[in-house]
Amino acid sequence: MKQAAARLRMRMKARQLAAAARRAAYFSCLTLACLLVHPVIAAETGMSSDPRTRVPMPEMLRAHMLSNMREHLLTLGEIQQALARGDFDHAADLAEQNIGLSSTVAHHADQLAPYMPPQMRQIGMTMHKKASEFALIAQEASADGNLSRALNALGDVTVQCAACHAAYRVH
Repeated sequence: MKQAAARLRMRMKARQLAAAARRAAYFSCLTLACLLVHPVIAAETGMSSDPRTRVPMPEMLRAHMLSNMREHLLTLGEIQQALARGDFDHAADLAEQNIGLSSTVAHHADQLAPYMPPQMRQIGMTMHKKASEFALIAQEASADGNLSRALNALGDVTVQCAACHAAYRVH
């Protein structure tokens, strides 16, 4: 009887964690979609000009940077799916390899950085650091099941994305 009750509690807890992860994934994707779509709507509807700081960059590097950001967005979605499944180790690996400090060499951050204003560079480096911190917290969650802490850490990553997109645009 005690074992059945314990199994039932575990299943209920797993369902609660999965529901929380789905809600977090939904709101993260919604926030990022709004940030990406707003400038397009403003341009097409003739609304006020874009107040963000323009960051001039050679076209090849601009295309590369935009590609990196699209990859980051896809990775954030994959991380959220892994968290929803309770696969914390996979979420940690995705974060560190694709967004964390380990990814900066593969993304050629050293070639992009000279074109960025100092504050933009700072936001970018903070985002990579927060992704690496998330990876560590997700690994801990693999042992203790603390989804809430992992989601909070993932939120710290996306806050940096939002801050940069709100302040800067490359052209």
